[in-house]
Amino acid sequence: MLMSPVAGAGAEEAPGQAVEAQPDLAEAVVKLFGDPLRAEIVRLLAREQMCTCHLVEDTGARQSTISHHLRVLREAGFVTAEPRGRYTYYRLRPDALSLLTVGIANLTAQAHHAQAIRRPCA
Repeated sequence: MLMSPVAGAGAEEAPGQAVEAQPDLAEAVVKLFGDPLRAEIVRLLAREQMCTCHLVEDTGARQSTISHHLRVLREAGFVTAEPRGRYTYYRLRPDALSLLTVGIANLTAQAHHAQAIRRPCA
């Protein structure tokens, strides 16, 4: 299931009010890059579709570890699987990455806006 990391990104903000960063965005980023091996799997899948045996060979990680990270990425909606004979090939979902990119762009805009806002201490 693809959870939109940018839920509410199109919401209008009241003048002078910063929109709070979406927790779904942070969660999506952590699921995508929160582990060095998972980040490496994402980089590898950005180049080509791969099966678990390729990922094991290229990363040196155990098959069970690769499978765990692929499950996390699939559940987060960033990876999809396609059976091919006795193998299953995995690939990144560009649409999910695009949503994440939009969310990060919105967060960046909010951070620029926040440069002019300072909450006074009580």
